[in-house]
Amino acid sequence: MTVQSIFMPEAIYRYMLDTSLRETAIQAKLRAETAKLTEAHYQIAPEEGQLLAFLVEMIGARRTLDIGTFTGYSALTVAQALPDEGRVVSLDINEQWTAKARAIWSEAGVAEKIELHIGPALDSLDKLLTNGGGESFDFAFIDADKESYDAYYERCLTLVRRGGLIVVDNTLWRGRVADPGDRKDKTEAIRAFNAARLRDERVGLCMLPIGDGVTLLRRR
Repeated sequence: MTVQSIFMPEAIYRYMLDTSLRETAIQAKLRAETAKLTEAHYQIAPEEGQLLAFLVEMIGARRTLDIGTFTGYSALTVAQALPDEGRVVSLDINEQWTAKARAIWSEAGVAEKIELHIGPALDSLDKLLTNGGGESFDFAFIDADKESYDAYYERCLTLVRRGGLIVVDNTLWRGRVADPGDRKDKTEAIRAFNAARLRDERVGLCMLPIGDGVTLLRRR
């Protein structure tokens, strides 16, 4: 939950953005509008969005999952990177935030690529599985309630094809995961998720200090 990569000196961070960030005008507009919200810290960093788009293009994704829509930046970014026939299935429980997302997707001309499901994400994921969605996705991005990360991940591991990618946000949790004195539920959940993934031979693993920590998992 951060609007920039926080594990980096400010001068280097700004240099990185100045020399590598390719953000579209509509993405920048959405970030500016989201910044006015009390919950603005839920927004992913623009460089993290660019990483998602890069990964989607690199693996030739056609069908993707977006768990935690908020105001729609990650879904917008991925939809822009997908080919015309590509689709994003985006999940959230908040009608107010996702109304902003729908509006910006329409303005960006990608609304037809994004299928929004309102309701508990676990219920939506289970419905996808029940309806034969196993191994039908190329890519998944998890950025919703932290205590449910492991449950989201296990479902994504079934929904995403072999060789596909699962990307998990906030896995460094502002450094709190490295503080043994922090025993809050969210911190403990992320700490447990990270520990389990280190031992998880079903996936290849790479954790990056982008945004608030991003873990890349490639299904074997």
